[in-house]
Amino acid sequence: MREIVHLQAGQCGNQIGAKFWEVISDEHGIDPTGTYHGDSDLQLDRINVYYNEASGGKYVPRAVLVDLEPGTMDSVRSGPFGQVFRPDNFVFGKLHYIMSKFLNYVALWLLSSVWICLCRPERCW
Repeated sequence: MREIVHLQAGQCGNQIGAKFWEVISDEHGIDPTGTYHGDSDLQLDRINVYYNEASGGKYVPRAVLVDLEPGTMDSVRSGPFGQVFRPDNFVFGKLHYIMSKFLNYVALWLLSSVWICLCRPERCW
């Protein structure tokens, strides 16, 4: 069952979110490369609450990371669990004149991600 799509926005939200993914990954037995190393059947049963299974037995957070500047995204990517995310988990825009377009893109991306998870779980990321 796919239950949660995690949205973190802005510098503060992404810094808190980065720590959140470190803790959740540790609790679920996921290492920084996205590989499961847990020792509990319960961990494996509940892993799809926050993660999607990708090719090669890797687990990818079901998350959208949003900011207006790429600096925060770069910090998350270079952090301890930055490699566990897919490139399309990151959404950023720059300059004020594109703010409306940027927000529309984020909203559409998030809605389509949730819709895919609800209607076609096998295609969910």
